[in-house]
Amino acid sequence: MMMWWWILIPIVLVLVVFQYNGRNRQNTEKRENPMDILDNRYAKGEISKEEY
Repeated sequence: MMMWWWILIPIVLVLVVFQYNGRNRQNTEKRENPMDILDNRYAKGEISKEEY
């Protein structure tokens, strides 16, 4: 029975690490810098040239 814990604990740790790394990648891919946001808003006509 003790042997199962030595197998189960590393598997759980590996799964937790993979889940954590996957979330970080998703968050970094979606970020836009402020200049990109301004460019998009200006292109859509949401802000004027003076506001840009």
